[in-house]
Amino acid sequence: MRRTVTTRATLALSLTLAALAAGCSEPEATETAPKLPQQFCWNAFDRDNVQPLLPNGEEIKQEAGEFQFSERVRYKSCTLYVDGNYGFRAFATFEDEEGSIDWSSWDALGPDKVPVGRKGIAWNTGAATYVACKPVTGTGPSSAEFMELRIHLSGARGQNERKTLPGLLKQFTAFAQKELKCA
Repeated sequence: MRRTVTTRATLALSLTLAALAAGCSEPEATETAPKLPQQFCWNAFDRDNVQPLLPNGEEIKQEAGEFQFSERVRYKSCTLYVDGNYGFRAFATFEDEEGSIDWSSWDALGPDKVPVGRKGIAWNTGAATYVACKPVTGTGPSSAEFMELRIHLSGARGQNERKTLPGLLKQFTAFAQKELKCA
């Protein structure tokens, strides 16, 4: 009889502990990227196209100044940080000569040629191009002849964004040419 009581007590305790453990466990949270603001990175990109490329996290912050250039300011960037780490970057740089644009450091990534700008390329985590762009008076360096545009990703959820990045590069190029009124 004593054994039956002990067995029942052990069984009851086990079931109680199991029920408590099950009640305390929370459903697994699915990780997602934080929602992009409606306007970001000079409003050069479509939010729906960039959102899937961001790494998972909770908080997003943007670092970008105005998309304005001068004799002294030849470079602009926009960075989206997810939980303090960069997730997306866009760069625009005025160059005086076409030969100043050097992408040899990306050769090891096996970039694909893409039909954007004069020479567009894309690899798994980035894309770049350049266009002829002599800024009209007061919109950039007077000696500049070309605008180099680059996009970089970090922690993208996809394994190969080579299909998505050319479209973003095309958006960025159209935006820059319109904003800068390239002559």
